[in-house]
Amino acid sequence: MISESQKEHRLEGPNTSSRVIVPKQVPLQGGFSAQEVPACCRRNLQQGVPTESAIELMAGSNCTPVTEFSLTGFTKDLVAQLTLFLMFLLIYLFTILGNLGMIALIRASPQLHSPMYYFLGNLAFVDLCSSTVITPKMLVDFLSEKKVIAYAGCMAQVFIYDLFGMTVCFLLAMMAYDRYMAICHPLVYPLVMSPKCCLQLVVGSYLMGLANGVGQIMGISSLSFCSSNILDLFFCDISPLISLSTSDTTLSYLILTTSASLFGMSSCLIVLVSYVAIISAILSIRSAEGKRKAFSTCASHLTTVSIFYGTALFMYLKPSSDSSREDKWAAVLYTVVTPMLNPLIYSLRNNEVKEALRRLAKPK
Repeated sequence: MISESQKEHRLEGPNTSSRVIVPKQVPLQGGFSAQEVPACCRRNLQQGVPTESAIELMAGSNCTPVTEFSLTGFTKDLVAQLTLFLMFLLIYLFTILGNLGMIALIRASPQLHSPMYYFLGNLAFVDLCSSTVITPKMLVDFLSEKKVIAYAGCMAQVFIYDLFGMTVCFLLAMMAYDRYMAICHPLVYPLVMSPKCCLQLVVGSYLMGLANGVGQIMGISSLSFCSSNILDLFFCDISPLISLSTSDTTLSYLILTTSASLFGMSSCLIVLVSYVAIISAILSIRSAEGKRKAFSTCASHLTTVSIFYGTALFMYLKPSSDSSREDKWAAVLYTVVTPMLNPLIYSLRNNEVKEALRRLAKPK
């Protein structure tokens, strides 16, 4: 027999075979049904740890859909916010001018009408778009007392940024393949890298990005956000959103992991295999001048790849930091700074681009 003091309330979940046992000393309030108990609370109760926050959450278990998210940004100090606003505004202006200038230069210079610069023009366009998804909203928040983003706007930001982020991965992979064909198989290079083939590779890169964006947004659009709507970041990123959810996140994490493994690792593998073959081919060249000339054709792309994958790996694979400030600056490096650097890298390190600039600047 169970004494009156040992009696337990039982809540039957959607699956009647599983029950959540709640000690009587923590009475349930709010008049909610078992089906409405959030997943995070059910897990706590099953483990016998009915925390105060879990009980408060269940007390308001008629989960009101989140209509907006609050972004913490970088700092609350007004002087620091103004300084950061000016700094990021300058970076964004350089990003716009640099990438638009690169696109215009490629279109206006016949000597740059080659597969490598066709891919570079698309990379500049994608960098411009991905930066525009993040930076303008961040600049507005620096000047706003209330830093919020609507739920629909947050989902759109996740979708568009994931679309262009994965597109960049595959464009860099296609550029690595282009360099591989140019250095290792120069005789068949014009035949293999035909305009039709280049168009197909670029379209395929955008389709991979689209598949990634659709998959990620499907994974998080069904999540519930009941306990909090505060994102400790300056934009909507998928990992913090999943962590913030109070519903079952198994599918979302599965999609995130599958996408990173299938899309991210496959594009990275193309780059690695291409450059292993390129380096092997360059080392087999006997003359120092030949090695220098061969390496110069891929030095800019190798620098871009190193920055992109280096910052991405640092942001997403580094151990969780106790300092959210460190995580935010890592995100700045990946989302804001990198799109600005690519035009600078190709204009400063690439002789063909510098020659095209001189020809355009020369008075006729």
